[in-house]
Amino acid sequence: MIYFNGFALKGEEKFFEEQLINSNFCVAGFSYGAQKAFEYAYNSTERIDRLILLSPAFFQNHKNSFIRTQLRYYKADEASYSEEFLKNVAYPSDINLYEHINIGKYEDLETLLSYRWDKEKILELIDRGVTIEVFIGEEDKIVNAEKSYEFFSELTTVYFVKGVGHLLR
Repeated sequence: MIYFNGFALKGEEKFFEEQLINSNFCVAGFSYGAQKAFEYAYNSTERIDRLILLSPAFFQNHKNSFIRTQLRYYKADEASYSEEFLKNVAYPSDINLYEHINIGKYEDLETLLSYRWDKEKILELIDRGVTIEVFIGEEDKIVNAEKSYEFFSELTTVYFVKGVGHLLR
């Protein structure tokens, strides 16, 4: 399996053992990593049977002012921004993500926030025979879970997990 980490994280895939499939033909990613996993699968010429998107970063329902504000806060104090961000990632669990911190870059945050999921590309990947599964936590404090569910459920299998947040815990 090929796995893509979330923004400002490393080694967090251990939290997703229930959702991940150990296969040479599986690609998975968490949050920002879901965006990267999708683009990898879409652009790959290798065999991929399954794409697992764990709490995909989905911000296309936000105004540009939201993105600018997030970037401004990050630029002003990236350590505080990252700390608060990781608390929101873990919510509502009490998991401390300290050992998984991998301070993100401004450019990565900008890419994450401005990424647009393309329905046509998703459908094309499905037409190529790739099974796409999306996991969304009902209590997500990073993305609007309902908007994310609304978008992805029109296209593929979505698991809307009650009582959990972005980390699916």
